[in-house]
Amino acid sequence: MADKQLESSALSAFCGSMATMMAAGIQSEEAALLLSENRERSRFQEVCRFVYERLVEGSTLSQAMRESGGFPDYTVNMVATGEQSGHLEPALRNLEAYYSEEDRVFNKLRSSVGYPAALLCIMTGILAFTVIVILPVFAGVYRNIAGSLHTGLFASTAVSNTIGIVALVVTAICAIVALVLSLSTRSEAGRTRAIRMFEKFGPTRKAMYQLALSRFTAALATYVASGVTTEDAMHRAIETVEHQELKAKLQKVHASMVDLDNPRSLTQAISEHEVFDPLYVRMLNVGSQAGSVDKILTQLAETFFDDAVVQIDSALDRIEPLMAAFLTIAVGATLVAVMLPLVGIMTALG
Repeated sequence: MADKQLESSALSAFCGSMATMMAAGIQSEEAALLLSENRERSRFQEVCRFVYERLVEGSTLSQAMRESGGFPDYTVNMVATGEQSGHLEPALRNLEAYYSEEDRVFNKLRSSVGYPAALLCIMTGILAFTVIVILPVFAGVYRNIAGSLHTGLFASTAVSNTIGIVALVVTAICAIVALVLSLSTRSEAGRTRAIRMFEKFGPTRKAMYQLALSRFTAALATYVASGVTTEDAMHRAIETVEHQELKAKLQKVHASMVDLDNPRSLTQAISEHEVFDPLYVRMLNVGSQAGSVDKILTQLAETFFDDAVVQIDSALDRIEPLMAAFLTIAVGATLVAVMLPLVGIMTALG
């Protein structure tokens, strides 16, 4: 099949519907068939039909999802984790909530950036017209009356040109960034690129780390619940992590846990490498002593996820005011660039 991934809303619908039907006792292949029949012809229907055919042939759900090309690696890995641990339904429920929230966040991002992006494009055109057409007219006027004016007055034209060019370049760059960001939210591949950009962007960097930490913790909880050793659970959960900074830290945690000379427990290794805040480490330690590590990890995954969503919402809420402020400055710079040569002419003539 064509390797075109489903959008977040479709991923949420697929995972949630599969979990609901499985909880009702419906087999996974029958559930996939029902999903393919209850939709109009679309990419979602094609993926569900493909998954159904592979399930009938004997593939697991995760294998069928991977071969369809419609699901991100994280989704497939989490479903595979659920299958291996016997906790497929909870894994699907977690994915439903994750992609539902991701869809909401990107819709908010699109609405916050789309309108300012259009205004920035218009402002870029206006500034380009000003710099290329209008400002040279004033320069021509100065040349015509140069004999009667002091040469120092020509500085106003130079300043005007500089202001116009700087405003044009900065506005054009911002317009391109805003336009690319707005368009990228319309496809899953674009959203993946946007997430990579947010991981390096100051205001959202911590939020993306928290989001990756939530995804890792959910996978770790699923593996621990399956009964495997914590070392094996850590190793498998790390494979689901795509955030490079977090992955490097977790690999050090795993190395500490399997150190032959001085092996650490899961709680000790996580505390030593500061993966969790001290409060959450204490919670994990209490869960370890009570024999409910998987439950504590599940709670922590939800906490990290909620914290990441709050931070992302806070960052998005600042985008539109910043765009409006920049547009105001751009308009002011345009007026100054146009009026400054006129001020010089009026001063000279007066």
